[in-house]
Amino acid sequence: MEIKILWNDYAISHLEEIYDYFKIKANQSIAKKIIKSLIKETLILRANPLLGTKEPLLEGKAFEYRFLVKNNYKIIYRFDDTCILIIAVFDCRQNPNKIKSIKE
Repeated sequence: MEIKILWNDYAISHLEEIYDYFKIKANQSIAKKIIKSLIKETLILRANPLLGTKEPLLEGKAFEYRFLVKNNYKIIYRFDDTCILIIAVFDCRQNPNKIKSIKE
């Protein structure tokens, strides 16, 4: 059975913000390249969904959250046997305590 990778609205809004930022600060081509690289990074989870490190700032929540790091971004997700849900793309240059306010 193939594991599906889904993105929630919160994570998609993060991708849109990243795209908009780099579209202005650099150009559209670079913005697309960054977004594609973030999405591509998540594809490795199909082979090994537990690859990511447990997110210590989200311990004690209803689910076990894990993350992958790609450049300056932390891709936060959870796994439930058939589906990987990407819940956020967090810019690691921010205050890490903001992760605690991530909504699913």
